[in-house]
Amino acid sequence: MNKQKMPKDFFWGNSVSSMQTEGAWDEDGKGLSVYDVRPATENTTDWHSAIDEYHRYDEDLDLMKEMNMNMYRIQISWSRVCPEGDRDFNPKGIEFYDKLVNAMLDRGIEPMICLYHFDMPLHLAKEYNGFMSRHVVDAFVRFGKKMIDHFSDRVKYWIIFNEHNLYFQDEVFNISGYEKGDKTLDDMYTIFHHTMISHIRLANYIHEKYDDVKIGGMLAFQQIYPETSKSTDVWVAKQIQEFLNFNIYDVDTGRGYSPEVMQYAKDHNISWDITEDDKEEMNNAKADFLAFSYYSSWAVSADKIPADVAPNRYMNYGGVENKYLKTNAWGWTIDPLGFRNAITTMYNHYKIPVFPIENGIGLKETWDGEHMIEDDERIAYHEEHIKAMKDAMFLDGAKVLGYLGWGLIDIPSSHADMEKRYGAVYVNRSNHDLKDLKRVPKKSFYWFQKVLKDNGDEI
Repeated sequence: MNKQKMPKDFFWGNSVSSMQTEGAWDEDGKGLSVYDVRPATENTTDWHSAIDEYHRYDEDLDLMKEMNMNMYRIQISWSRVCPEGDRDFNPKGIEFYDKLVNAMLDRGIEPMICLYHFDMPLHLAKEYNGFMSRHVVDAFVRFGKKMIDHFSDRVKYWIIFNEHNLYFQDEVFNISGYEKGDKTLDDMYTIFHHTMISHIRLANYIHEKYDDVKIGGMLAFQQIYPETSKSTDVWVAKQIQEFLNFNIYDVDTGRGYSPEVMQYAKDHNISWDITEDDKEEMNNAKADFLAFSYYSSWAVSADKIPADVAPNRYMNYGGVENKYLKTNAWGWTIDPLGFRNAITTMYNHYKIPVFPIENGIGLKETWDGEHMIEDDERIAYHEEHIKAMKDAMFLDGAKVLGYLGWGLIDIPSSHADMEKRYGAVYVNRSNHDLKDLKRVPKKSFYWFQKVLKDNGDEI
């Protein structure tokens, strides 16, 4: 047990996206996003109600406060505040976030805002193919500047894109407003660059205009182990790290794209719409912190990867089971040492404060309407990951700003499955039955309450 005292200004809290929490998909002038028109399936829900936080945010913030949390990372829905994405702003949408942010501050909860979490306004997807278009880049930067100017007096921590390295993998075609095309490598690289320059323009805007506002890059940390000690396995694991971790943070911190990535694009004649003006803007980039999500680690076998596959796509083919780690029901490994490695590696490499802003475990849980859910597996997961974070801080010397769990009040998973639950609070609904949406604390709720009362010092 690491008994050193945690910093007094350390952040403990919760992270969510608007599409997974708010509901109210057609209220108060909100426009349609690409998620609003995705139907429920046999094993997934639609996105119309989520957990109805649009109407229940006071209740949810009270629960966070009761758990002794002091930060809540939310997302501003682009289509709620600007219904078509590139036209008039919606005062009622902005008013909702005013009320939400003010309600956080009234409870001593620091707000963090994310500007894009996959839910492209439907108009921009249909008319411009999402982030394939420079028009959408300009529209997004316009939206971002409007939100930054409006909220910067109260919100001091910002990220632009959730899990930015997903835009450099095939998931990009599901989260960028991409409606038509052949999902080529050129398209992937183009969308990625367009989102990257969008981030840089807004980060530079913040640094030019606001001295007391902090902006960080954010990625889904790829903790990839070679399956064996064969040099080929070690090499492909290293390439994944370079393409999907370092490359993103390199741009965020003004270093530009990785030389390895640039050489690969050149050798394969990849067209990705980088202009001289883009390069100049990228040279001026800096980050105040480096944020990431971490849930699990993965293993890779070089033998399973066909020749001529881009490193961006290695895990499509080469992912293999790690026989040394336990997994949850969805095959995600439980690897707290990988979490320590992520923190320590990134702080050593960039010497910029690190901020893990998503961490948690998805479990299958049901409530019988009477008894408390005994989620000991979740408690063990968070306890071991917080211990690993403290080892990174106190044994490895990493500077860490805070620890935010993911969806600590149950929400539908990113793939619309309400039965994959991350919360310390149960929300009484299923994929196809909203029931009463009652919030019910689980055993982990009281564990968090006790741990965070003492700023995590007793772990």
